[in-house]
Amino acid sequence: MASAAISMACNRTPPGPDVGALIAQLKSADPDARGKASLAIIPVGEPAVPGLVEMLKSEDPQYRATAASTLFGMGAKARAAVPALAEALSDPNPEMRASVAMALESIGPDAAPAVPALVQALKDREGLVRQRAAIALGSIGPGAREALPALNEASRVDLVRPAAEEAIHKITTPH
Repeated sequence: MASAAISMACNRTPPGPDVGALIAQLKSADPDARGKASLAIIPVGEPAVPGLVEMLKSEDPQYRATAASTLFGMGAKARAAVPALAEALSDPNPEMRASVAMALESIGPDAAPAVPALVQALKDREGLVRQRAAIALGSIGPGAREALPALNEASRVDLVRPAAEEAIHKITTPH
């Protein structure tokens, strides 16, 4: 009887982090608390995405920025956030738009639904946003084929040329 109890106790997995509490901590005014919460939530992955998407749509620019950087850290585990990230590419803040493009880049091929928004971002007035959009399209790879005309156009601009040329190569070269 005792051995059965010990066996059950040994097979029990520890409870995961409290996603709600971590999302609340991401909204802290204290940058250290936000940073620690972000690092703790990244390995949680998909279960944390809905709360991060909600933050991405917040009126508070700090919440939006924290959500984008946390989604970036999750990489492909943040794929469920792609529609919200695509929408956030039209954020009024250029640094936020660049962060969103970086989050899409880290998601990789699963970010293909964001290709039309990234193509739009290739025309952004800010060079960094255009550059990050080109890099994100490259990380999507062949799923971003529809972006080739826009990337060819973007490759004519000095700042974006290297990123656009690299993206064209990644999209058109079979792996």
